[in-house]
Amino acid sequence: MPAPIYKRVLLKLSGEALMGGREYGLDTATVRAIAADIKGVVDLGVEVCVVVGGGNIFRGVAGASSGMDRAQADSMGMLATVMNALAMQSALERIEVPTRVQSAIPMSSVCEPFIRRRAERHMEKGRVVIFAAGSGNPFFTTDTAAALRAAEMRCDALFKGTQVDGVYSADPRKNPQAERYTTLTYLDMLARDLAVMDAAAISLARENKLPIIVFNIHEPGAFTAVMQGEGRFTTVVDQ
Repeated sequence: MPAPIYKRVLLKLSGEALMGGREYGLDTATVRAIAADIKGVVDLGVEVCVVVGGGNIFRGVAGASSGMDRAQADSMGMLATVMNALAMQSALERIEVPTRVQSAIPMSSVCEPFIRRRAERHMEKGRVVIFAAGSGNPFFTTDTAAALRAAEMRCDALFKGTQVDGVYSADPRKNPQAERYTTLTYLDMLARDLAVMDAAAISLARENKLPIIVFNIHEPGAFTAVMQGEGRFTTVVDQ
């Protein structure tokens, strides 16, 4: 079995990635499949942490567009990410992967508060750490929170699990002629306005020389394969 390319990584999951074929909420089969893929990477000896979004339950931007206060709406979205994190923790623990959830919004009765040194210690002991509630601040996306946590945890790379197998010039589900990129630079992502991660997240990754690997989270075993340099994915690095 090929050795993993990275020793410590962060996996970013959108809330939509947990919906499966549903229009709203969580699809338990999809959550279990993603948990199994995470276990495959943990079994390679890789230290894994995860950031989850909440768009499958509530999205702050959507709430603000309907007349809600943006900061209040974003706080609701952060609470939605905690629900997703707990669901993922349950799925991982069912397959005997020790897991801890840390929230940027303290709620000690259901999970730990985010403490960087404690999170690092969990990972050193082989536990998967799921970071919930984004960065704890409104107006920042969970993509930016993922780049922030990856930098704080001194990860070797940030893995972004999406609905397609890499970064394309356009949505390949709508445009069959869309070009798929194997490698890109951070500046390419910003200049071409490729809507994979927001500009703040890309800039933060660039400042910390953090590679971004984009792959299809719904392809069985893709996370494990990409970790070994196999399969289809796009790597975003500096020149």
